Amino acid sequence: MTLRSRPARTGIALSIGALCAVVLAGCTEGSKNSGSPAEKPPPTSSSSKLPSKPDEKLGKQAEAALDTVTIDDPEFVESGLETLSDGVHAESLLTRGKSYQLGVSCAGSGTAELSVHIKGKPVVRRIECDGTATYERITEASIRLGIDVEGEPGASGMVAWRISEM
Repeated sequence: MTLRSRPARTGIALSIGALCAVVLAGCTEGSKNSGSPAEKPPPTSSSSKLPSKPDEKLGKQAEAALDTVTIDDPEFVESGLETLSDGVHAESLLTRGKSYQLGVSCAGSGTAELSVHIKGKPVVRRIECDGTATYERITEASIRLGIDVEGEPGASGMVAWRISEM
């Protein structure tokens, strides 16, 4: 998962907290003191592996569709990039009462389902994985915004999303 946010935002605290949890979990696993160096665990398949060349190309295409606001712009809040097979499952912290715009782009093939959870009511839309952007306006935001994107059967590609202030 690729997640970008401005350092001044509370979203970075979540990323640091998640990193600490991973580090702590890694430190406790197999912590028996046998006096010898810990053996490396056998390799496992993971969704955090580096993207392949086609995925990288599709990721750039999906992000390019959302390039109306960059990380350096004051309107930028947060963005992310995921493989469609992993889906997007993000929860963003927003400022209550402000207006935001969520942009989502899927590049690849097939269709996906976008669910935006605003004040407990999900807004569900079907999006094509054709590299074009879909936007959802969020007026009078609540503190948390849930974003989920799931590929429909047979769909593949990359999904980019970006939140900006309006």
